Amino acid sequence: MNDRIRIIDVETIWDGWSRLTNTTLDYRRRDGSVQRFKREVYDHGNAAAMLLFNPVKETVLLVRQYRYPVEINGDNPDMLEVCAGLLDGEQPEIAAAREALEETGHAPRNIRYICDIYASPGSVTEKVSLFLGEYDETTFRHAGGGLVEEGEEIELVELKLYEALAMIPDGRIMDAKTVVLLQHLSLIRR
Repeated sequence: MNDRIRIIDVETIWDGWSRLTNTTLDYRRRDGSVQRFKREVYDHGNAAAMLLFNPVKETVLLVRQYRYPVEINGDNPDMLEVCAGLLDGEQPEIAAAREALEETGHAPRNIRYICDIYASPGSVTEKVSLFLGEYDETTFRHAGGGLVEEGEEIELVELKLYEALAMIPDGRIMDAKTVVLLQHLSLIRR
């Protein structure tokens, strides 16, 4: 921790698949004054995500799955996203490739690291490592669809890159990691 904060108390509110804590801390402001506040922090680990791209066909392979938090926020809960999942003790590149295979049935090649992002750093600890990988008929291993025991019911959606990009401004693609990866791919393809 840096010398600008002093932890006063950490209360665990929930400790299950994830951990929710409420931390009381003193924060020393730039002017030297100290302000006390509380922050709820949600931690379920770090993750990795991969956008699968076919450079010959100029297509991307996304997954559609149900997301309850999106539904209770009033949006379409059947989200279009890149493959993603928790690290589960693996290096991010290994986890991203594993998730791509589980969810799409493709074993991606030419995997490239793009960057790490925090989608909601005000309350969520999750850092997501982003990757691009290539797919085609030679990378196909099985039908994909995710793991039933993890509650996954995944539909594969193949789109032209330009079609996927057009789905961002009208809200058909709203997932942060997916938006970042699609826009990155668009920039490097110019």
